[in-house]
Amino acid sequence: MSSLFAFPGQGAQKPGMLHRLPDEPQIAAALAEASEVLGEDALALDSAEALQSTRAVQLCLLIAGVAGARLLMRDGLRPDYVAGLSIGAYAAAVAAGALNYADALRLVALRGELMQNAYPEGFGMTAVLGLDIGQVESLLAQVSGPDSPVHLANINADNQLVVAGSDAAMAAVAQRAKALGASCARRLAVSVPSHSALLDAPAAQLAEAFATVSLRAPRLRYLSGTTARPIADPERLRDDLAFNMCRVVDWHGTLRTAYERGVRLHVELPPGSVLTGLARRVFEQGTLVAFDGARLDTLDALLRREVGRAE
Repeated sequence: MSSLFAFPGQGAQKPGMLHRLPDEPQIAAALAEASEVLGEDALALDSAEALQSTRAVQLCLLIAGVAGARLLMRDGLRPDYVAGLSIGAYAAAVAAGALNYADALRLVALRGELMQNAYPEGFGMTAVLGLDIGQVESLLAQVSGPDSPVHLANINADNQLVVAGSDAAMAAVAQRAKALGASCARRLAVSVPSHSALLDAPAAQLAEAFATVSLRAPRLRYLSGTTARPIADPERLRDDLAFNMCRVVDWHGTLRTAYERGVRLHVELPPGSVLTGLARRVFEQGTLVAFDGARLDTLDALLRREVGRAE
């Protein structure tokens, strides 16, 4: 049996999320390095006001994920797999030893700026619950057009999908989804149309910055949140990270791949527990736990148990 570290994406952020991390040396070191690389106090990024910025949100998620993973891996314990939803992929790549933390900080700061500048207002993401992918794609075909762009963005579960686009187009999709029987159509705390073709141009700009960064083969098995398949080649990983902002997230498929490969311990890194809830739909057996709200000694014991079983 195997273990997975899962890193959440945008929408999981909460004011004060960095301040609530455990008072441990590994956490302090990750925060200090982030402050040095960014040239600003990392702890100033998680205020409610700061989190109105896509750049601050994405940096907070990266810092929290890396800090949490370093704390759990401090005694040499390692998960068998890592995976990240959207921006969470960057923390997963750092935890896997494929991407330097300092490089990730600089790239994520640029990523957030590019996304925000491309769509400063009037766009975002909406979750649709209770319809299947065929139904949602039919609604998108009815609504989407040159003046009302909206696209499929995330497959989080077989009946939990996310669309991205303009405010008006998303509102039209939400209205039709509810009429079709959706249990919920809810706007997410994301101010840009992530994981859609609307971000093709910013992704190409980010890829140019990625060309100057050194990546290594992951030391832990890295699962792509877009293809739902393992990636071991550094150049494929570079492409996966640079372009994940404009590609559909298949988180449901990623979880299925992990489970089919024997993962039975799913640990969600901070912040929040949204991914844990999604994993319950896939993991028929095993243990699902979120870093937030769990005792550190409990997490350590769970990891040691899975490592022992693997051996």
